[in-house]
Amino acid sequence: MKILFMGTPDFAACVLDELVKTDHEIVGAVSQPDKPKGRGHKLMPTDVKLKAEEHGIEVFQPTTLKNRAFYETLERLAPDMIVVAAYGKILPDYIIDYPRYGCINVHASLLPKYRGAAPIQWAVINGEDKTGVTIMRMNYGLDTGDIISVAETPIGEYETSGELFDRLAVIGAKLLVGTIDSIEAGTAVYRKQNDENATYASMISRETAMIDWTMSASEISKLICGMNPYPGAITSYEGNTVKIYEAEITDADGSPGEILGVVKKKGILVACGEKGLYLRSVQFAGSKRMNAEDYARGHEIKEGVILC
Repeated sequence: MKILFMGTPDFAACVLDELVKTDHEIVGAVSQPDKPKGRGHKLMPTDVKLKAEEHGIEVFQPTTLKNRAFYETLERLAPDMIVVAAYGKILPDYIIDYPRYGCINVHASLLPKYRGAAPIQWAVINGEDKTGVTIMRMNYGLDTGDIISVAETPIGEYETSGELFDRLAVIGAKLLVGTIDSIEAGTAVYRKQNDENATYASMISRETAMIDWTMSASEISKLICGMNPYPGAITSYEGNTVKIYEAEITDADGSPGEILGVVKKKGILVACGEKGLYLRSVQFAGSKRMNAEDYARGHEIKEGVILC
């Protein structure tokens, strides 16, 4: 069948890479417009754009889909199915209604839990013991469509959202291929979501990443894992921002946020509301991300200072 792909980040690029291995015709890839990055604010292509160009697939980057702005392109491409993976924009009705096999979404959660923009990060932050990928038929709501197929996977104790992101991309790509085959063969089973069990995964912000040291070490550890690689869990040391990327739970006795010392081969020991953490990978103001013990060798880490 003729498939139009819509996606933006590396999660979607992995899905597209698997899709091109099938016998289906990928008639185009729609991605977000290039965005400026880095100090020079140079326009950088999206991961999906790069992957599509690698495979010789025509790329479209509309600034808007509203007011039927993309309809003429749809008519020219005439896809039988549209596959969406982390595209980043709400699809208008005319796109959802266009393909005869529907719009199929690859969503990185076990729906109806974690509908929305950041399901992977919030699953980690909230300490879920498992997550997965859901393939659903899109409707006019936000991730509310009928479920077609699901794959589950456990979340490791210190697994970061970045690591989980990579694993789910592979899981989702393989699940998608089998799901498309079942849809085309007419054997797919569509199951309605139970809205009573739905939760929402809002976009990650700087406020989300701020550490509250009165929380337990386990809760803070999950926040640190969920904010790795972006934006990094945030705290303050003597008025300067510090980002924390890796930590290990341990016993500790002190005021929440209190630096208790630097422990060899462990890192910077900080007390939490319950237990404590060895901060293992950090980025202090004016420095790059590095091993906490290595940073402490060249900089004074004052015991008794309260991180806040």
